[in-house]
Amino acid sequence: MSVFSPFARRYFLNDMASGLGAMALGGLMSSPVRASDRTTDPLALQPPHFEGKAKAVIHLFMAGAPSQLELFDNKPMLTELSGKPLPPSVIGGQRYAFIQPDAAVLGPQFDFAKHGQSGAELSSALPHLASIADDVCLIKSMHTDQFNHAPAQILMNTGFSQPGRPSLGSWLLYGLGSETQELPSFVVMSTGDGISGGTALWSSGFLPTVYTGVQFRSQGAPILNVDTPAGISDSLQAETFSLVNRLNKHRLDTLKDPEIATRIASFEMAARLQTSAPALMDLTSETAETLDMYGCDPQQPSFARACLLARRMVERGVRYVSIFHSGWDAHSNVKGNVAGNCKTTDKASAALVRDLKQRSMLDETLVLWGGEFGRTPMVESNAALGRAQGRDHHPQAFTVWMAGGGVRPGITLGATDDFGFHVTENPVHIYDLQATVLHCLGLNHEQLTFHHAGRDFRLTDVHGEVVRQVLS
Repeated sequence: MSVFSPFARRYFLNDMASGLGAMALGGLMSSPVRASDRTTDPLALQPPHFEGKAKAVIHLFMAGAPSQLELFDNKPMLTELSGKPLPPSVIGGQRYAFIQPDAAVLGPQFDFAKHGQSGAELSSALPHLASIADDVCLIKSMHTDQFNHAPAQILMNTGFSQPGRPSLGSWLLYGLGSETQELPSFVVMSTGDGISGGTALWSSGFLPTVYTGVQFRSQGAPILNVDTPAGISDSLQAETFSLVNRLNKHRLDTLKDPEIATRIASFEMAARLQTSAPALMDLTSETAETLDMYGCDPQQPSFARACLLARRMVERGVRYVSIFHSGWDAHSNVKGNVAGNCKTTDKASAALVRDLKQRSMLDETLVLWGGEFGRTPMVESNAALGRAQGRDHHPQAFTVWMAGGGVRPGITLGATDDFGFHVTENPVHIYDLQATVLHCLGLNHEQLTFHHAGRDFRLTDVHGEVVRQVLS
């Protein structure tokens, strides 16, 4: 008779195939020493493929898709054509959800000006970004394959348009390990409205769930059910931890199931968070000047507070921070939508870059700002839906910006045609951007793989080229 049950045998074979071994994590709380390989600690530090310039990423994800035509991509021709349709040759076979291809053109709703020694052209809606124009790299030639919010957001964050694949943060944590034991190394925060892509945007997919992003709440305790319940003494809690740990380790030794190892790691992290989370969230140590620079009220949840917390997380060794700010889906009143969202996000986004630079952290922290696609040059107006002066989804061209972490400051890459419809210079696909982010942290996107369902998977699948023009 076999000593393994079929259930145990399946996990044993799976562990051998993936190289994860038993992953017995029970000693993490009792010893500060980090293991050197994944067989004893899946979060152990791993050597990069080459020396990368960045050690951490802060992704400011503008869910809903900001209008590049109101922010970054000035097109005077649209003002001249306002009220008229674009030439059919420009539209081609593109179909839209809420407008017809012959919809009238809408001119830019904000004035543009050049800023800094780099001469970056930015809208008047971004006065704070304009003040750090020489520190950022604009990529005005982004394009994507997806037209709707959820699949486009999932593609941007996971490299695939359907749920089930590991997110960028999970791949980084898998590839490099964690530099902190006191906080989760992949943290997610959300401001604004709901996110179309949901939890798939920070899922670990088919990677062990220890690499999943941990969502911090905007108000109250950052993570629920971490605080010690009333009436529980320190000694009783310690005894409970010890018993649960022994039972989990016994179960892990029996089944060799990596998800039990994840459970052990999660329980131990929860115990450490009882101390580390309150210290992280306590902003009383921040100066009045810093709070003012971000526009942050320490007592109120906001995008500004999330940005300041992101800096504090990176200081403490967090590898990847995602801040999802939704509400950019301007099907109506694109001018008001952009103005309102910029009022919420522009000051804090610029302050984050400036703060990192002042603390000599920008060179090792990559900041990425952008949404899932762009907005159409044509206007969306629909009286039945109460919509006017809006813009529909536009996958062919949009803009993101990056700063720090091995990216050349003060440059603009790429261009679009006179209508802002098609990319005409240096096209950058989502996969190219993902490959470039990995490169900045010392990872080759073609070599960072995980064996699953009979083949090796990677973030960029079979696509992607590093955008070397933006590298410092």
